[in-house]
Amino acid sequence: MQAAANRPAAPKSARPAAQVDTQGVRASADDHALLAALPIAAAIVGLNGQGVLKLFAHNPRFDEVIALTGDKAMMAGDFRGCEHLQIAQLMSEFLADFDSPGELDFCQGDGIGARHYRIKLAPLSRCEKGRPRCLVSMVDRTVEVRAERTLRAEMLRDSLTGLPNRLSFTETVELKGGESSRDLEHAVLVVDMLRFSRINESMGSLAGDELLITFARRLMSALRSGDVLARTGGNEFGILVGLKRGVADALAAADRIQEMMSTPFKLSELEIRVECAIGVALMHTGQDAEELFRHAQFAVKQAKQAGKPQVYEPKEASAARRRFSIETELRRALDKDQLKLFYQPLINLKSGEVSGFEALARWTHEDRGEISPTEFIPVAEESGLILQLGRWAMDKAAQTVASWDKQAGEPLPVYVGVNLSAIQVARDNIAEVVESALKSSGLAGNRLTLELTESSIVQDPGRAMRVFEALKALDATVAMDDFGTGYSSLAYLQRLPIDVLKIDKSFVTGMMRDADSVAIVRAVLSLADALGMSTTAEGIETVELATTLAALGCSSGQGYYFAKPLEAAAALEYWKGRRKA
Repeated sequence: MQAAANRPAAPKSARPAAQVDTQGVRASADDHALLAALPIAAAIVGLNGQGVLKLFAHNPRFDEVIALTGDKAMMAGDFRGCEHLQIAQLMSEFLADFDSPGELDFCQGDGIGARHYRIKLAPLSRCEKGRPRCLVSMVDRTVEVRAERTLRAEMLRDSLTGLPNRLSFTETVELKGGESSRDLEHAVLVVDMLRFSRINESMGSLAGDELLITFARRLMSALRSGDVLARTGGNEFGILVGLKRGVADALAAADRIQEMMSTPFKLSELEIRVECAIGVALMHTGQDAEELFRHAQFAVKQAKQAGKPQVYEPKEASAARRRFSIETELRRALDKDQLKLFYQPLINLKSGEVSGFEALARWTHEDRGEISPTEFIPVAEESGLILQLGRWAMDKAAQTVASWDKQAGEPLPVYVGVNLSAIQVARDNIAEVVESALKSSGLAGNRLTLELTESSIVQDPGRAMRVFEALKALDATVAMDDFGTGYSSLAYLQRLPIDVLKIDKSFVTGMMRDADSVAIVRAVLSLADALGMSTTAEGIETVELATTLAALGCSSGQGYYFAKPLEAAAALEYWKGRRKA
């Protein structure tokens, strides 16, 4: 004890700010040196003789942090009564087992003035009496936490409108989903501003931003207390509404929004009427927030087609998923050459012989069985696969006719008709596709008939004219398919080099019971005759129809009365069977 009394005083920086009774266990000079060297608040904590947590020594920075927390028990060096009991529990468990977690974040105070700290524990060698000790470091993270919160607030806010963004909206939907009850349900509305890109293109992005801000304000004024509005995309807004009467409340909110948007917006000196499409998705217990939002977006697509707000229907979504699945499978089937062409005979109604065939794509899936063309052709057009499908069909049809000629030992007096989609006419080089098929098969151009619908002409008459002229230069025949069901103009028939008008089956099948259908067919036949075109009637299913059409002067016909679409070999045999000596 005398040696200890004569020992020189430790430097102030290394001396504990408070010396606590440890019942004979004191911090060593090495401990004090370690604490003094650390640039952060640090202390040494261990157990006294009664197994109570005690503060053995600490540096001044630790004293400052304890003072900021205002925790009197910690200031006294006794952790048993500290306000944050988890701190004492953390230290006790760590001293009992150094492999246990040694880190803890805690907060002192509330609101803006709250302070945030992180405690870390590290094992030290046991004291001279064999009791465990640990090094405690305490870091004030208040500035860091406040910066993180500020940054997060910016991340969750749309900079243009000041509204919550999609991330924030999704988090809110998740939170409300956990609070839903029988008394209060929720729905998500997605509001899409239509034709917004045209405003940006014509008036500039500043005018577009001004419109978005004004649009957001109007949306806000259409909402009730408790509803949440967010900007979830460029010209898309999400709304979370509470429901007392189920879907009726959601549709009422959509009606309020549309009524609010009925007044024109003023931009510069212009008044602009802005329309919007609204999709609604009802929240269900345990539903994923992103999934709910996607449902509302899906309903928006339907609303654009219907022209009024739409509520998400699982059946419609299931059909959409099937279309997407078919797209994937169709791409694979095209790559593996798993589709087939069938050939439906075109009968000369005067002679009864086969004058040609219409090539029709058929697809038998290995798992799903036969998939109708009415299902996979629209998918092909929507996805762009129609270009690959069209090129395959053109080449396959030409090769089939060439193989028939080879079997017969001479060119047969038949042609094959191949359908062209409006998407093909708009995006592909049709003349190049036809020329390639003719060259590879060795056929003359008059052995191919290209069937185009009226929509392919109406969408871009100038391009259609160029395509038609290029096809005629190859000596190919051009037919207008489904005539009378679209929007064709008589001017197109006069200007375009069309050889054949195909009368849609909707008129043909109704001839025997509807005088109007007969009048329409008669008018089409007269028009074709006046313009020097031949005619083909689709959908002939009875002998009466075939006889009537022949009497009216229709050139040829096709339908189940004559034959269903046949495979290539069967089609050739059918031609032979109807050929007259």
